[in-house]
Amino acid sequence: MLVLAIDPGYGRCGVAVVEKAEGKERLVYSDCIETSAKDSFPVRLSEVTTACAELLRAYKPDAVALEKLFMTKNQKTAMRVSEVRGALIDLATRHGVPVFEYTPGEVKSAAAGSGSADKRAVIKMLHALLKIEKEIRHDDEYDAIAIGITHLARVRS
Repeated sequence: MLVLAIDPGYGRCGVAVVEKAEGKERLVYSDCIETSAKDSFPVRLSEVTTACAELLRAYKPDAVALEKLFMTKNQKTAMRVSEVRGALIDLATRHGVPVFEYTPGEVKSAAAGSGSADKRAVIKMLHALLKIEKEIRHDDEYDAIAIGITHLARVRS
């Protein structure tokens, strides 16, 4: 099973392609899509969805996994991230790829064994599980990888 996992955002959007074959998880690709704060929101949204469309075409995943929106004090940011999520759900659906959503607690539980795990514990477990060799600069990329691992654990492929 091949999964495109996305940590939705419009300033930074973490993306990862993870695979489970013969009972073993593998990181195929990961990155952080970054947009300029100088650009309008519609331009930034377009950049994120265009990059994700390219990943859908290139990797042809069996599923898209997204993190569910968490509550934040900044309502404007929450609304914008919600708009990104909606555009990504529509994009995947138009490509015929089923979409699965996971809460931050579900992701932490699957990736680190506890829904209250901190970021360091999740990152440590991801490195142990996937033997990540590339440099990862942003937490958004780690979050996407963890979302992908969560989906693989849930479907038990």
